[in-house]
Amino acid sequence: MSEDGMGNNLNFNQILQSRIKRRNLILGAGAFTGLAIASQFPHQRAIATGRFSDYPFKLGVASGEPYDTSVVIWTRLAPEPLNGGGVPPVNVPIRWEVATDPQMRRIVSRGTVLATPELAHSVRVVVEGLIPNTWYWYRFLVANESSPIGRTRTFPALGSYSNNLKFALASCQHYEQGYYTAYKYMAQDDLDLVVHAGDYIYEGGINTTNPNNPRRHNSPEIITLEDYRNRHALYKTDTNLQAAHAAFPWIVTWDDHEVENNYADEISEIDTEPDQDRAIFLQRRAVAYQAYYEHMPLRPFSRPVGPDMQLYRRLNFGNLATFHVLDTRQYRTDQPCGDGTKARCEANFDPQATITGKAQEEWLYDGLDKSTGKWNILAQQVPIAQRDMTPGEGGTYSMDKWDGYLASRDRLLKFIGDRKPSNIISLGGDLHNNWAMDIKANFDDPQSATLGSEFICTSISSGGNGSDANPNVLAYLPDNPHIKFYNNQRGYVRCTVTPTTWQTDYPVLDVVTTPNGKISNRASFIVQDGRPGIFPL
Repeated sequence: MSEDGMGNNLNFNQILQSRIKRRNLILGAGAFTGLAIASQFPHQRAIATGRFSDYPFKLGVASGEPYDTSVVIWTRLAPEPLNGGGVPPVNVPIRWEVATDPQMRRIVSRGTVLATPELAHSVRVVVEGLIPNTWYWYRFLVANESSPIGRTRTFPALGSYSNNLKFALASCQHYEQGYYTAYKYMAQDDLDLVVHAGDYIYEGGINTTNPNNPRRHNSPEIITLEDYRNRHALYKTDTNLQAAHAAFPWIVTWDDHEVENNYADEISEIDTEPDQDRAIFLQRRAVAYQAYYEHMPLRPFSRPVGPDMQLYRRLNFGNLATFHVLDTRQYRTDQPCGDGTKARCEANFDPQATITGKAQEEWLYDGLDKSTGKWNILAQQVPIAQRDMTPGEGGTYSMDKWDGYLASRDRLLKFIGDRKPSNIISLGGDLHNNWAMDIKANFDDPQSATLGSEFICTSISSGGNGSDANPNVLAYLPDNPHIKFYNNQRGYVRCTVTPTTWQTDYPVLDVVTTPNGKISNRASFIVQDGRPGIFPL
């Protein structure tokens, strides 16, 4: 959650009562017994032809997880997107095609895949046997209907020389709070890839208290599998988001709102009766993870098992860049000091506290140690760099970020300082602002070594129009000399990577509460190979 929250005006007691009602609803529904989501539709018969109440590809197409010889292509049959999809509970065969030209004349791979009700009639195809470092086009066909044509690409082979990578970084796209104009411009950009750092959907209900919100959610706060499916479908009906998905492959990770605000592993934001609440929350997490998997172009190894889902993973863009994609939600210990933005407390220093979990932390270190990439990219959710948000004496910090998990951060910084992996770049979102920050060995000592660089992207729409700056933030920036840039407008981040330099641009929008916002580049920064630290361009 960003420091300004979700934009609703409910007080704690109202939220608590709402959560108790939802807990009783889940208990009464009995919909999640055994978390056996995939067993609801056993042995359904496939139908050879299909008739749909409307165009079945209303959610568009997407691709992702590019390897050197394979990539995932995705779609979902949903003629009635906000009504559970509108497809009967039977298997439907979908044909797919991949070509080397946008007119789909030079087909290089094709096949048929079953869209099943277990996965909301979503399909993912891992297209194998492709040529490294090559663009392709793809589409799906069912009955007499054809999907939009999408474009995707493979990465260069591991160890091969690559001299350029250009990608966008995005996060935080609250449907109610703004239009996805940033995606319209992103789809027109010259990119190889999009990285999404989380908060792809928001779980809250319809906000009737903010007259500035230009759009509305489609239901009260989401709880059930059908709720989460319909919410993902609502977001994916946005044509600008569809255009960005169709234009480039995506690498995605989640933050909190794909499930519930500020959850930590099995702990809900409001955890009043731990024994009961945590069991119930894991049921909610299971259906949220299921819906997330159904709507993202992820590889099959990420298919959730109950409330668990494998999301941290590694992708290599030749020898130029290695993406270490992290998950800082599923394995973390509870936020210390009661969460929020506060002064340090004893729990901040707990050596057992973790934001990644032990297994993921060791996986990250092993991958950094063995990486052959010139640039090592930590694609994750929340800032690593310290942000002291109290001007002058004393200090307050966000307990939901790496600032709250000092032992985790200290171990990471020590590893980087000792092992010196090549060119550490951290990417994140969550804050609804743009930031550029040096990663220091000791954030309280400006003279300590700079170990890496961090670029945080603003939101696509969350927070509404924003402004160039917030006076409250400007007041504490002098206490954080490692922070090189801050901006409070909406937009995305563009990264251009070569063997010698990393350039980050910050395209921002003047407005998002109307659909005709104009984009301009607010700032640009570079990092040089072998010289950690951010410099203005």
